[in-house]
Amino acid sequence: MPKAKRSKVGQSSFPHSKKRSWHRKIAHHPIRTALVGLGLLFCSWLLVNLITLRSAATAPIDAYLVLGGSIQREIYAAELTKQHPEIPILISTGSKDPCIWLIFQRANAPMDQVWIEDCAQSTFGNFYFGTPILQQWNVHKVGLITSGSHLPRAKWLAQILLGAHGIWVEPEIVTEQGVPGNQESWTKTGLDVGRSLVWAIAGQFYQPKCSGVRSLSSVDINSWRQEGFRCEHQGNLEGS
Repeated sequence: MPKAKRSKVGQSSFPHSKKRSWHRKIAHHPIRTALVGLGLLFCSWLLVNLITLRSAATAPIDAYLVLGGSIQREIYAAELTKQHPEIPILISTGSKDPCIWLIFQRANAPMDQVWIEDCAQSTFGNFYFGTPILQQWNVHKVGLITSGSHLPRAKWLAQILLGAHGIWVEPEIVTEQGVPGNQESWTKTGLDVGRSLVWAIAGQFYQPKCSGVRSLSSVDINSWRQEGFRCEHQGNLEGS
């Protein structure tokens, strides 16, 4: 006897029944539904962020971020300010205020667009407190001023933490004469990269505020001279 042909209804209903079954599983598992929703939301955010970064990469630099650890970086920043007085500079926990002031005065560099932040106590802190400030300035591309001995940790943290907010990073490496304050190790780098990945997500919902942000032009050099201060010897600021 000839084999009975399978009905078209049976053939077409099977995949639909599987699809309905999958939807029922999702509907009856709210945790699974939430995870799927979060996954889609994360993918959408990632796509938008990548498009933003790609656009920012070809744009001019909006601001410079100077990582503390060597007075040579602030000397470099003073020369940059002379070349680009319209671009704001944020110095994150660098040298003492009067030392930075004297560096810019000696270079005859404008100070109105230079800002100092002293809340950060680490490289991670530089970006933790610096990112909200750069966002307030509506920065999309930042020049990262640091030393070669501070890489790759500084660059990776910048790309993770600033990149998570659509800010493209362009490192500018300063040549050092001595040994800068930043000492690198793979253990430190691994720990910092790990917590940066966590904060890249958490930072979308909370932004820390630093109360210690001030303009370089507001530094009262006369008061500092009365109190007394010392600068890093590489700055050659003795007697200034």
